[in-house]
Amino acid sequence: MSAPLPERLHTAWLSLAESSPLPWLVLTMLVYMAAMAIYRKSGNRPLLIPVFTGVVVIVAILMVTGTPYATYRSGVSLLGLMIGPATVALAIPLYAQRERIRQLWLPISVALLVGCLVALLSALGIAWAFGGSQATLIAVAPKSATIPIALPMAERFGGTPSLAAVAVAITGISGTMMAPLLCRILRLRDPAVQGFAIGLTAHAIGTARAIQLNPTAGAFSALAMGLNGVATAVLMPLVLAITPWI
Repeated sequence: MSAPLPERLHTAWLSLAESSPLPWLVLTMLVYMAAMAIYRKSGNRPLLIPVFTGVVVIVAILMVTGTPYATYRSGVSLLGLMIGPATVALAIPLYAQRERIRQLWLPISVALLVGCLVALLSALGIAWAFGGSQATLIAVAPKSATIPIALPMAERFGGTPSLAAVAVAITGISGTMMAPLLCRILRLRDPAVQGFAIGLTAHAIGTARAIQLNPTAGAFSALAMGLNGVATAVLMPLVLAITPWI
């Protein structure tokens, strides 16, 4: 007796997905395009940002199909190759704002130092208060840095890389979702200030959103993301060394 049609389709999909990266790549792009369409149709509501809704849909598909994350990651590895060129392209809006960046070097430096330290210490303090292990504390500490910096830093000091990746993703998504409301509450109307705050806390995900909002906000968000990555790499070892509960 042959297997039911849904089971046969499921088996065929898994066989195809494991033999070629194309199915997962195409599926991911279609999900993102659908999420973007919903986001725009909703009037750019923060709760419906494509990164959030797209991740929810992909995770649901992985769970329903019983697909290991390693298989999915291998299938969409081509998308990872685009991160480098996309990051380099951020130099274009930065160059356009070079004069204003030069004028604001002092407030930028102060905001960077305070923001980086607050991000590190708040993550450590919250995780410690909830009884997190040493590996957990170290993993969540670099949550406000972009993944290429956060993962090596967490792994170097004994944190769990997978947990660090989750912490970075949650920070970026939640920061991007809450940024518009917080800017209104704090009456931050300058795109440069808004962008720098978003990039400092919500790294690449926030920067992608800031670029959509305003060219100036996008430039300062990219600046904050890059500087905070360097600052996190420099300050995290010092913070861990002087923190008594680590």
